[in-house]
Amino acid sequence: MLRASSYLQPLHRLAPAVWKRQLSKYSKVIAIRREDYLTWERRAPLGPKQVNLLIEEFDYKVIVQPSAKRAFTGSEYEECGAVLQEDISEASLIVGVKQVPIDKLIANKTYCFFSHTIKAQADNMPLLDSILEKKIKLIDYERLVDSSGKRLVAFGQFAGIAGMINILHGLGVRLLNLGFHTPFMYICSTHHYASTTSAKVDIAEAGSRIRLGQMPSALGPLTFVFTGSGNVFQGANEIFQQLPHEFVSPKDLKEVTQNGDTRKVYGTIVTAEDHIVSLDGSKFDKVNFKKYPEQYRSNFAEEIAPNMSVLVNGLYWGVGDPRLLTCKDARNLMKVKPTATKGLSDKLLPHRLIAISDISADPQGSIEFLYDVTNIGDPFEVYNPASDTATRGVSGDGILITSIDNLPTQLPREATDFFGNLLLPHLIEMAKAEASVPFKDITNVSEEVMNATIASNGQLTPKYEYIRHLRNERLHVSSPKKKHVLLLGSGFVARPVVEYLTRDPDISITIASANIGDANEIAKNYRNTAAMLFRLGEEKALEQLKALISRHDLTVSLLPYTYHPQVAKFCLACDKHLVTASYVSPAMKELHQSAMDKKLIFLNEMGLDPGIDHMLAAKCFDEVRAKGGKITSYISYCGGLPAPELSDNPLRYKFSWSPRGALLAVLNGARYRINGEIKEILPGGSLLAYTKDIDYYPGLNLEGYPNRDSMMYADLYDIASAHTGFAEVANALLKIGIINGEPNPILMRNAPDINWHQLIANLLGLEVNISIDNLKSEILKRVSGNEQKLKAIIDLGLLSDEPVAKEGTTIDALSALLSKSLSLKKGESDFVIMRHEIGVEWPDGKQETRHITLASYGSPDSHSAMAWTVGIPSAVAARQILRGEISRNGVLVPINSDIYEPMLGLLEKENIRESNHVTYH
Repeated sequence: MLRASSYLQPLHRLAPAVWKRQLSKYSKVIAIRREDYLTWERRAPLGPKQVNLLIEEFDYKVIVQPSAKRAFTGSEYEECGAVLQEDISEASLIVGVKQVPIDKLIANKTYCFFSHTIKAQADNMPLLDSILEKKIKLIDYERLVDSSGKRLVAFGQFAGIAGMINILHGLGVRLLNLGFHTPFMYICSTHHYASTTSAKVDIAEAGSRIRLGQMPSALGPLTFVFTGSGNVFQGANEIFQQLPHEFVSPKDLKEVTQNGDTRKVYGTIVTAEDHIVSLDGSKFDKVNFKKYPEQYRSNFAEEIAPNMSVLVNGLYWGVGDPRLLTCKDARNLMKVKPTATKGLSDKLLPHRLIAISDISADPQGSIEFLYDVTNIGDPFEVYNPASDTATRGVSGDGILITSIDNLPTQLPREATDFFGNLLLPHLIEMAKAEASVPFKDITNVSEEVMNATIASNGQLTPKYEYIRHLRNERLHVSSPKKKHVLLLGSGFVARPVVEYLTRDPDISITIASANIGDANEIAKNYRNTAAMLFRLGEEKALEQLKALISRHDLTVSLLPYTYHPQVAKFCLACDKHLVTASYVSPAMKELHQSAMDKKLIFLNEMGLDPGIDHMLAAKCFDEVRAKGGKITSYISYCGGLPAPELSDNPLRYKFSWSPRGALLAVLNGARYRINGEIKEILPGGSLLAYTKDIDYYPGLNLEGYPNRDSMMYADLYDIASAHTGFAEVANALLKIGIINGEPNPILMRNAPDINWHQLIANLLGLEVNISIDNLKSEILKRVSGNEQKLKAIIDLGLLSDEPVAKEGTTIDALSALLSKSLSLKKGESDFVIMRHEIGVEWPDGKQETRHITLASYGSPDSHSAMAWTVGIPSAVAARQILRGEISRNGVLVPINSDIYEPMLGLLEKENIRESNHVTYH
């Protein structure tokens, strides 16, 4: 005996008498295929009731493919007259719910199912290609719409019901994880209920407990925001109605978050008119918006989202439509705290937004940070905006999200009956024309079915030709979202920058380098990457540089820092953003206001040191100050080292970055405060006299020395009250004059050839034909008779007969030599160490030292640790700027929380993370 579902509605398109009159002409064989695309899929497009009508009223033969997991059993279909068999090839029309596996498609048939191809979804393009190849007529339920665009056949109401039940269950377990027991704990996942009615019983019980005041007052009033007012909302609202509730307008939402009653929940319905605004300030026009979505933006994130506890999203999002929420919006929402009502609690919610039920299940659609759907067996994830990552389950920092793309299958029997009743009249229309009939020759089928036909006779139908164009655009044409990055330089750091940025298919890179061989080697290994020759010293180089900058959206400069102000001036002239890993020079700082005026971002010091050191320090300082503490001291060391087994050379060092940069560093001066006294070391080589042993890591023999002006950071960090083997050989190189960046005539390109021992003799003011023994004696005098230093100079090859590279300066010639002899080679590894020692004093007088350590190890098979920890921060910064996720303008360094918080989260995803411990005094 068949029992009619409470959702079974009267068939209304054609009266049974009319169907009978058409019987002899349109009698067909149709098949209901087995659902094998998703594990949890238990629905069917037709239930036994509709099958019975097809057989009894139309004399159709209905074949049902056996399925042990279908909610309606095979015997129930057989009792209605269906034929239960595996072979469905006899049918001219085959219907299902979800996508059909490619190997199960039967050629020259008509298929109807949810194909998920109308947005040229990449995952389903192979399916569409196979449909075209097999000359299958494809009809998609999603495109069965009336003249106003309203869908005629959908599970939407049940998606809303299931999605709402799931998020109420999720709220219970998520809030418990955060330390709050709530009445939502008495609600289960949808699929644990036999019917909607049984679910409503539990939800109503939870509602009674809310009405009795059993919600923790620390949560404040809970607000539910529903997007859309269609079928999805109708289903979600059917469940919401079981709770004590009040609906308010979007503009009144803020008021209830502040003064609402915790003995009920609040809801608001948001339509396009509530959050879509025209870019030119004109009144919202729904017709114009659908035609030109790019002329509008959404203010949902600013006006509505800060006042919601839960988002129930049923919005249809078209390509090009403004998003409801972006990744940047999510980070901002983490700063919005709930309004706790009176009462005592040992807990407070970290932020007002608790959960999102994305019933639309559209990855990176209206909600940008929904990167993938969840599933019935594992329905929840927690998205952390700081790291832009999601973790399955209900634990962790961030927003609970559920986004199941087959929600109605959690109530499979009711959903099947409801859907089948809507589908049946259209099914009659679908069966009228065989798949072999040319699409243009079909005249006896309803307009709705014709408009829902995506493919026919091996071709896309005219209405869906855009899918082919959309695919071609994505494959071959720079889309409006495509971003172009200019990378100046191809040294050690360039490869990690390219690797990171090209993970995004919408970013292309041009590597402009004097070393075209290295640039080409990088470019050939990564997509959307090209290399070109560019030498700054050549004629018209500046003109070429400006032209390059103008053709790109952003420039990442890995050139020596002295070139950055010129690069920045061209970026100003061309209205382009800039990222560097170098210190902000006075010349760069002068461009701050100009960059502010043009709303440009010149983000500097985005490497390891400077860069990650700023971010880790600023994070600690901000945390201490937020709790009322004071920074009393700050000492920071950072360096890159070869693996211990590679340190058996004169410098006890190998270069994982530019030798020139490492050598020039010893010429820096330094300025710092220690024990209340400001110390100043003049540039030119005096720095090495202040070298000291570092004992933070007893297993390593380390030495450190001051570097540059540390006092500038006292004001920058707002800590004005705080005080803050290689060296021996480098000192010897200074003594013989080889570390010098001034132009040297004998090293110009047109100068006569010269070997190394001749160059050293020249630098010491000796005859170039002096004997090696006499030269050694002279060097020994310059290094105070230190035999070890002399041996190091010899071992480095500085007294050899090898020709000197004509690089213009002695330091560049030495860098070229060391790049060959002491650079990390393939198969060799390095590591970097950073250490912050931060003194803290609390209002009660207690003191402590916070130890922040970052250690990163290079991979012999890919990148050095130095290249990775310098390149990845620059690349992350570039991507954040391109995505519009940095709101500040001007000449910047990463010391503000809105910059360093998301950066550190993204760096952690790349295995760049710190460890912390505290010593109490």
